[in-house]
Amino acid sequence: MSATIEKKKQVVAEIAEKLQNSKTTVLTDYRGLNVAQMNELRKQLREAGVQYEVLKNTMIRRATAQTDLTELDEHLVGPTAVAFSNDDLVAPAKVLHNFAKENKDLEIKAGVLEGKVIGADEIKELATLPSYEGMVSMLLSVLQAPLRNFALAVQAVADQNGEGEAAEGSEA
Repeated sequence: MSATIEKKKQVVAEIAEKLQNSKTTVLTDYRGLNVAQMNELRKQLREAGVQYEVLKNTMIRRATAQTDLTELDEHLVGPTAVAFSNDDLVAPAKVLHNFAKENKDLEIKAGVLEGKVIGADEIKELATLPSYEGMVSMLLSVLQAPLRNFALAVQAVADQNGEGEAAEGSEA
């Protein structure tokens, strides 16, 4: 019996470590999804570099007590699967939100973003943010706009002066 208790303690410690180390964690209720849908969801999350596990609520509660994330406990009702992402802040929210739009049975409960507990609405907002590459592209576009406009203005002045000189030359 003590081997079982030790194993459970080890599982709780692993969950606590994942909660602390992940940039984004999302709790979901997967009730109603069939095996094919779950496999597709896991595949999409794996491709995004997100780890997705079905965990017992009691184990998660014990892990949240160790990590001072007890605010998550109120969301630990019914079947719970947890998505952990150590690299990308937006990836789990994006994949789960998009999957939930297609499959109404998947419900996003809550999550943790860089150590702060957030609700389902905030996760949906996070999911609508553009990717890192998209944000960099937008920033570069904004930075290029003044230079591009200046170049167009200089070109317009040069064209206008060139036309004016050409008109004066033809009159002479």
